[in-house]
Amino acid sequence: MLLLQVLTNGLALGGLYACIAVGFSLVWGVLNVINILHGSMIVLGGYLAFFAHQYFGINPFLFAPFAGAVLFVIGFAIQRLAINPVMGRPVLITLVLTFGINLFFDNAMLAAFNADYRKVIIDPPLGVFEIGSVLLPVDRLYATLLGLALVGALWLLLRGTQLGRAIVAVRMDRDAAALMGIDVRLTYAVAFALGAFMAGAAGALLSGIFPISPVSSGSYLGKAFVICVLGGLGSIPGVVAGGFALGVIESFGALAFGPEHALTISFGLLLVLLILRPQGLLGVKGFN
Repeated sequence: MLLLQVLTNGLALGGLYACIAVGFSLVWGVLNVINILHGSMIVLGGYLAFFAHQYFGINPFLFAPFAGAVLFVIGFAIQRLAINPVMGRPVLITLVLTFGINLFFDNAMLAAFNADYRKVIIDPPLGVFEIGSVLLPVDRLYATLLGLALVGALWLLLRGTQLGRAIVAVRMDRDAAALMGIDVRLTYAVAFALGAFMAGAAGALLSGIFPISPVSSGSYLGKAFVICVLGGLGSIPGVVAGGFALGVIESFGALAFGPEHALTISFGLLLVLLILRPQGLLGVKGFN
């Protein structure tokens, strides 16, 4: 029964990981920008949910779309003002640029909130969901289901709306998309903002499960990177599969080697995937 409990914990964690990584994958796949700022956006979303709960009593799970909306505006402004002027330049340029913006965000959050870990304490507690001998905290179940719902909503937006088709068209061939009348620069900004929305929403969901601090942004960024490589760049189903795979592998790895080695296991898995299957599990051209 212990193995079944570990598997359940890993699947619940994997749903959250998918929500963490899908915005990073969207920006990387559409803009060809490795957004080092992504982890800080997740942390900022967590702080927004924390203070919304502390001062207004808003449940962080209900606040997730609002945290995402705030990050959407911030992400749109960053892309239009800072990243758009260097679009089309070598990837190292955008990598260094987002790294510099990330340093600014991290230090601003350290100055504003300090490095102490904080966590939303939901009162009264939501309890534990029992399936036989398997126990799953209800707050983690809610966070996982809401995270997967947001990922599903993004997938539907990309598949079934004019905006989504424009984003996919720009990803496939930006010159042909421009000839078809698509505003490429605006599409880039909206895609980046959607990635920021998912990061902010994921941070709000995480704030009710794990403590938040500016120093944890690098960990979230690393997990997003591993999941994108594991699932395959350009595939939302691949991100979901990669999130679940990483969650399960980390849970069993923590059982076998201790939780302090979770990050080591993640990057060890990244190296193996880069050698054996660099396109990931479900990687495709475009974004599906």
